[in-house]
Amino acid sequence: MKEDPRLRAAKSKSSLVFLVLIINFTQSNIVVQGDSPDSDSSKLLCDTDLRSFLPLPYSNLPNMVCKPVWNSYVLRTKNHEITIVLSTIYTSGWVGIGFSKNGMMLNSSCMVGWVTAEGLARIRQYHVKGLTPSQVKPDQGELPLTSIPPVVVLSSATIYLAFQLKYNATLKTQPILLAFGTQYPHHLHLTHHDDKTTINFDFSSGNADASAGSSASVFKDKRTHGVLGLLGWGLFLPFGAIFARYLKHKDRLWYYLHVVVQFIGFLLGVAAVVVGVSLDNKLHDYIPTHKGIGIFVLVITILQVLAFFTRPSKDNKYRKYWNWYHNWLGRICLLFGAVNIVLGIHIAGSGEAWKIGYGFLVGSVLVICIVLEALLRLKRSNEKDFPPAISMNSL
Repeated sequence: MKEDPRLRAAKSKSSLVFLVLIINFTQSNIVVQGDSPDSDSSKLLCDTDLRSFLPLPYSNLPNMVCKPVWNSYVLRTKNHEITIVLSTIYTSGWVGIGFSKNGMMLNSSCMVGWVTAEGLARIRQYHVKGLTPSQVKPDQGELPLTSIPPVVVLSSATIYLAFQLKYNATLKTQPILLAFGTQYPHHLHLTHHDDKTTINFDFSSGNADASAGSSASVFKDKRTHGVLGLLGWGLFLPFGAIFARYLKHKDRLWYYLHVVVQFIGFLLGVAAVVVGVSLDNKLHDYIPTHKGIGIFVLVITILQVLAFFTRPSKDNKYRKYWNWYHNWLGRICLLFGAVNIVLGIHIAGSGEAWKIGYGFLVGSVLVICIVLEALLRLKRSNEKDFPPAISMNSL
């Protein structure tokens, strides 16, 4: 059976998501198109005839205001009742919209919809009580749903979530969370989201502004976090270790280079962690492996810095044990630092430039280490074969 070309196009563009807000004002009839490269697509969505597949009142949305924001997002207000229709290109997984008091995911109430692989439509309210998938509770939340049942419809590779809320007072500016995941929920328990954002929507004017957790801000923080981590744990710390191992013949030079370069790498690593914590406060992502390794490597680098102040003298009997500790702890730090950089690039969904750039850096460091190690072992072998001459005083 041939595949529907519209579905095939949707699959090829499954990562493309944008939102359109449609609001009905009782005082005026307005249609607004934002300055966006997707304005033609947004207009097409606004012109979609919902009456052919959505029941009332969701199919009756006159006097609309359309505003592209992030996903295909349609919203209508009338008096204290808010009719919401959320739509986006869909192939699998779930789509969700949440209401939050402070713009954070924690303690927010969300409506999430999906269509199972068997073609069954599902929509549930969820209460985000924690940041792990098990703490996102189905059939709980604080959204004031009306007696009109929420619905989910899949039409032409586009999913539509529709529900109605009723508040005691007219909403003004309200933080709204938007998220999606490409994996199906398991027994109503949501899988981790693939992406999310937060907007501040003004229900009195129909304007939507990106919050502190907007895509542009998050992208900048991700890039800063990645650059600092790559420079600290991927460049300076490895080269500081190279200086210590292969420049010992330069008596004091290797020591000063090692200390200075390692300290710069330590500062860059700490800065990467600080930016990472700030990023985590915005995203609340569930990435325990990346966070755990980051904390582990940070602790090791702190221990390495403290070891500098407890370094015994050369003739101290504990010096060899200190050397073992310092050398192996440093190697462990570099290994896990490299692993965490790879994890970070994968989690952030960075482009080929990041992967090629870090691959080139790792390859260059490995080649330098192999060449210098070969030269070092060759030099030691020559010293064993030709020991220095020992002059003896004649009797």
